[in-house]
Amino acid sequence: MWKTIRIGTRASMLALAQSNWIKGRIEAQYPGCSVELVKIVTKGDKIVDVPLAKVGGKGLFVKEIEEALLRREVDIAVHSMKDVPAELPEGLHIGIITEREKPFDAFITNNYKTLAEVPQGATIGTSSLRRKAQLARLRPDLKIEDLRGNLDTRLRKLDEGVYDAIILAAAGLNRLDLFHRATFCFQPDEMLPAVAQGAVGIELRRADEDLLQMLSFMDHRETTLAVHAERSYLKRLEGGCQVPLAGFATLAGQTLTINGLIASVDGGKMVKAKHSGPAAQAKTLGLELAEELLAMGGREILEEVYGASLK
Repeated sequence: MWKTIRIGTRASMLALAQSNWIKGRIEAQYPGCSVELVKIVTKGDKIVDVPLAKVGGKGLFVKEIEEALLRREVDIAVHSMKDVPAELPEGLHIGIITEREKPFDAFITNNYKTLAEVPQGATIGTSSLRRKAQLARLRPDLKIEDLRGNLDTRLRKLDEGVYDAIILAAAGLNRLDLFHRATFCFQPDEMLPAVAQGAVGIELRRADEDLLQMLSFMDHRETTLAVHAERSYLKRLEGGCQVPLAGFATLAGQTLTINGLIASVDGGKMVKAKHSGPAAQAKTLGLELAEELLAMGGREILEEVYGASLK
């Protein structure tokens, strides 16, 4: 058993809440183990005045933490799985995926009870191209503007009247005991979540098999199968958190169903599909859904977003 474990984490309120949650679970399971949080600033944390889609590149919130893992400055990394690129550095893997939190998007406003009540031309804040595209389909009359910063910063901007409403991940609100701020959550048929939204993953060095075994008590089978399907789908589409695509898998018994969506940035073009099959074939199901969406017109949409041909 490892006597000391160093967790690499971002320094945001949400990242620290997630990492402290993992720290608590490890220390409860292994009272003789000391767990330390090592705060690491990522590129995504440094650039807060530019929309994510314009920053470019993948791994905006994980690259520096992965580099610390490879240098053995930390032993594990705790990530929001929606921030983790489909391709990982050689020698690293996501060994543990914990039980998924609320995976949906929350609509937050101080003045209205439903989306229908929001007046025409109201200003809605979100940093996600995926959310922008889907909201534009639901309410093309709204003014959708970029919203960056940590969760508390985003809520403050709403309260100061900079926006009439904002959209945030329900999971983050819940983990920070702020879910009471949500006016409502979009249903998947209204706004499909991001790939792996609400799931927390633990990244390790592949060589540390004993550490993986030690921490395996936190792995949640249903969430792991769903996230494997979603990330297989994401990998085929060469996507990241800056691309207007969505993917969400659910498990019923031994059957896994994954829904996917590819949209243009303005929401003018959109293709949707879903795929079901044996849960044991989760990664294959995600790949097949991606191919189906590409054939339905998704390839042309993504090539326009990427400015390059898709394989």
